[in-house]
Amino acid sequence: MILELHVQPGASRSEFAGWHGERIRIRLAAAAVEGKANAALVEFLASYFGVPRRSVRIASGLKSRRKRVVIEGVSEWKPPTG
Repeated sequence: MILELHVQPGASRSEFAGWHGERIRIRLAAAAVEGKANAALVEFLASYFGVPRRSVRIASGLKSRRKRVVIEGVSEWKPPTG
């Protein structure tokens, strides 16, 4: 599965937060410092989808809020509404 995301670091908690245009918005509790937000994103998505962290890969946007994430081992998912 490939997700197109808009990530907002520095939130009070990590959560799905609806949509940002055509991208799914995710708020992350981690700050965007030294890769901490990217690591938190991988951890959050792996936990949410019930897959190992190695199954979640940021394919593009390592230094951007706009990210494309590949998740292996997940075939179906209904994105958040709103």
